[in-house]
Amino acid sequence: MRRRREWDGGSRHSPRGGLLQAEDAAWAEFRALTERLNPEQITRLGYQDDWSVKDLLAHMACWDAEAAQVLEQLRLGSYLEWDRDVDAFNRECFEACRDLDLDATWAQLHSSRARMLEELGCLPDELLERESTAWEWFEDSGITHHDEHLPRLREWVELLEIHE
Repeated sequence: MRRRREWDGGSRHSPRGGLLQAEDAAWAEFRALTERLNPEQITRLGYQDDWSVKDLLAHMACWDAEAAQVLEQLRLGSYLEWDRDVDAFNRECFEACRDLDLDATWAQLHSSRARMLEELGCLPDELLERESTAWEWFEDSGITHHDEHLPRLREWVELLEIHE
């Protein structure tokens, strides 16, 4: 279960603004932490089991891309319930991205996040009511997903800084 970031979700008149503000804050902290690491540290295994921070970046990119696709489907009226196994999806993403170099991984993360934000911007307001499918996909794939990984990322960055 993901811990939800404490935020008010925006006003009744601007749920999109609240979502964007919370996602931007989570993204800013995520980026600030990763920017403290050099490329060798980002690719070093041990962040989590057999993952490096690069693997985390790819993992985030996969979920942002999936959220962008779901948001687009919702906007176009073609969304069918997402019924994939989360662990299987994570494994598939890990295997698909494992051999990408760091630059390609960063590019994938930036482009998938931009696409997710673009799709959020294209959604009509009525699809963004609090706790709607669109709301939950954006919140869970962006805001709370960052929050889920930030504690370990903080620890890992501090550990690497102490031992370097």
